[in-house]
Amino acid sequence: MSAADWSALWVTLELAALTTVLLLVVGTPLAWWLARTSSRVAVAVQSVVALPLVLPPTVLGFYMLVALGPQGPIGGALEALGGYHLAFTFEGLIIASMLYSLPFMVQPLENAFSSVASGLTEAAATLRAGPWDVFFTVVCPLARRGFLTAVTLTFAHTVGEFGVVLMVGGNIPGETRVLSIAIYDHAEAFDYAAAHTLAGGLLVVSFLLLLGVYAVNRRYQVMRL
Repeated sequence: MSAADWSALWVTLELAALTTVLLLVVGTPLAWWLARTSSRVAVAVQSVVALPLVLPPTVLGFYMLVALGPQGPIGGALEALGGYHLAFTFEGLIIASMLYSLPFMVQPLENAFSSVASGLTEAAATLRAGPWDVFFTVVCPLARRGFLTAVTLTFAHTVGEFGVVLMVGGNIPGETRVLSIAIYDHAEAFDYAAAHTLAGGLLVVSFLLLLGVYAVNRRYQVMRL
């Protein structure tokens, strides 16, 4: 691997880690609300959350680029306040990645929270446990498989991003150039050996992450039987 490829690897890992952590903070209360609410608005919110699953990445990337650019509502407002727009920046890349990976965090957590019997939380409440105590001492331990799945899928999905990353971040070495773009660059230059090295590495890592998630979930199911 060249120095540029190592730089792309670092940018990729940094992007995936930050996206996963931020989505865990944002997605957990959203998933809890979706799992417990009876509001009619929940259907619309679920549809918005799941939209990146069916929307072409270039479409989402294009609208994010417009929104974060100097003429967009977000980028324009930031420049008006004396800052800078977020198009073709690492910060903008994080925002776009969070939106693109949102369903991979929220949906597993929502399913895990939905499987927690309401009687358990009610029983904890009768023992004078506050809402925070109930969530962290009762709900979170019971939903640990959902957390593992959500974190793993979000991280792996962010590592493999291409369309959204290219549209919003471009291809700036050391700033927004990630492994998926590096593979594309090598293939475009007919440097298939380098492309094979990076692509094979991503393939192995993705497989191992999924293998770990499925192994843990299967073991948990066997233990319950």
